[in-house]
Amino acid sequence: MKDFLPISKEDMIRRGWDSVDFAFVIGDAYVDHPSFGPAIISRVLEAAGYRVGIIPQPDWKDENSINVFGEPRLGFLISAGNMDSMVNHYSVSRKRRAKDFFTPGGVMGKRPDHATVVYGNLIRRTYPHKPIVIGGIEASLRRMAHYDYWDDCLKRSVLLDSQADLLSFGMGERSIVEIADALNSGIPVRDITFIPGTVYKARQLDHVGEEHILLPSFRELKADKLNYARSFYIQYTNTDPFSGKILCEPYDDEFVIQNPMAKPLSQEEMDRVYALPYMRNYHPCYEETGGIDAIKEVKFSLISNRGCFGGCSFCALTFHQGRIIQTRSHESILEEAREMIRDPDFKGYIHDVGGPTANFRKTSCEKQLKYGVCPNKQCLFPKPCQNLTVDHSDYLSLLRKLRALPGVKKVFIRSGIRFDYIMADPDDTFFREMCQHHISGQLKVAPEHVADAVLSKMGKPENSVYRAFCKKYAQINKALGKPQFLVPYLMSSHPGSTIKEAIALAEYLRDIGCSPEQVQDFYPTPSTISTCMYYTGVDPRTMEPVYVAHNPHEKAMQRALIQYKNPKNYDLVHEALTLAHRTDLIGFEKKCLIRPRHKNDFPSLRTKKPLTEAEQKYGISFEKYDSIQKAAQKAPSATDRPSGKKKRRGR
Repeated sequence: MKDFLPISKEDMIRRGWDSVDFAFVIGDAYVDHPSFGPAIISRVLEAAGYRVGIIPQPDWKDENSINVFGEPRLGFLISAGNMDSMVNHYSVSRKRRAKDFFTPGGVMGKRPDHATVVYGNLIRRTYPHKPIVIGGIEASLRRMAHYDYWDDCLKRSVLLDSQADLLSFGMGERSIVEIADALNSGIPVRDITFIPGTVYKARQLDHVGEEHILLPSFRELKADKLNYARSFYIQYTNTDPFSGKILCEPYDDEFVIQNPMAKPLSQEEMDRVYALPYMRNYHPCYEETGGIDAIKEVKFSLISNRGCFGGCSFCALTFHQGRIIQTRSHESILEEAREMIRDPDFKGYIHDVGGPTANFRKTSCEKQLKYGVCPNKQCLFPKPCQNLTVDHSDYLSLLRKLRALPGVKKVFIRSGIRFDYIMADPDDTFFREMCQHHISGQLKVAPEHVADAVLSKMGKPENSVYRAFCKKYAQINKALGKPQFLVPYLMSSHPGSTIKEAIALAEYLRDIGCSPEQVQDFYPTPSTISTCMYYTGVDPRTMEPVYVAHNPHEKAMQRALIQYKNPKNYDLVHEALTLAHRTDLIGFEKKCLIRPRHKNDFPSLRTKKPLTEAEQKYGISFEKYDSIQKAAQKAPSATDRPSGKKKRRGR
């Protein structure tokens, strides 16, 4: 029977169940679509023969809210949702967001801050001895001691603060079934210490063996930020399932122990995951309250891969999905597309075909699936590795098949193109066909910055690579006769960026005539290299000091410089240029970013007649003052003017 999983006791009884094996508490509304992590985990467990009931967005202030199905046979699962609950709730300025796209009608406040911790403690109070397994992006990125931007402090592993027994990190399909099988076989949850992709607690390290790394203790991490930088980089270099070691983090009276990451899914395994009987929509109970906005962008999109070897410092994918690319077969994706076409709401447009990086459909080199990724080297940064395999042929073949399907008008690529990977490809076939068939007037790419000093901290290629890409993009579109544009994603205030680099970015935007509508101020989310820099002030890869903009006003100035044409940003831009001794960019010349408001802002015109007291009081703009002065200079003098008396004719 293809149907939504139970969300109430009535649903459970209708299926003929007297109980569930797992009660799955989630911070999002229930959306049964493979773009939502809880949907995948619950369907994978269902396919393995387990009964799963969903408890979406329970009232965390009411202990009865997790008793929907009574006591589950094997235990509770917890996921904060598709986003970290704090990112979901707050902007980078720590202001409460107005809308939650994963909640019916976009209503904010249906989940608590630090949802994994709150849900875990709620369950533990009600069921003191029942196994609790936490997972999802929030738990995955907080699995060891981590910097929390919102509380501005170092926090313990979420496994401890949530009072859970096990943590499943990464994508979780392998580990969750192994956990379920172990619990089902009667193994006590405290003895489930052997599953890759899990984190657990232990009083001693006798069982771990010699193949482990002892990290600095939590006390040592709090005492010295440099200890945290060193510890974080050890974790970062041990995210590979083939070469990663067991990591042990000491606390006062116990250890948090991380097993190596689970092995990547084979193509056959990934196909099976995406062929499960998803309803591909939100639960119908949300219809009356406005539905779930988060489904709109993904309902007619196709996931073709996982993992990313791009290695951007501000991205948590290395920590969560890993660097090894995993792909679905063409037939799996085409079958999903055919099902999509049959949807009555489908209008002929496939919104996206991709993943973390759309044009990665192969492992970066042949050795990865046998030996794993290089722990201390990146595939594309600072230059493409000599062993890098650059090949767009498989992705191109897939796109051709999709756009040939009856009922498909257009296939777009929106999930991100790695432009340096395209530039490393000697064959321009994919580049040309992307411009010809898969762009709707503009292509969004992510150079992030133009200053090489900042790009090196971001793990991004030098600006010359992006400039070459822009030039080639323009040439291809000109040859195709398509007036298509590039929309660059840019980031302000990333570690390494001073006002000087922010001004350089503003000058670049001036030169290309670009006025970005959206700018991402750097957001220190858990478990990224960039967040480690933000907290510690050093680059954990080299332990060298890094400039970090912590002051909110300075961050506002850096952001304003990217949008210097916005009148609301004038004062911030003016202040930034003055502080950086770049008042040469205040004026009327073509190279200037802003015009002066008052004569004192413009040294070459200070010799003109000073403003009157009234003009100074009421703040007349210098542009208006200047126009008045020019008009006065052109006007004839009093001696040249006629008297104003008209001669009367005939007298």
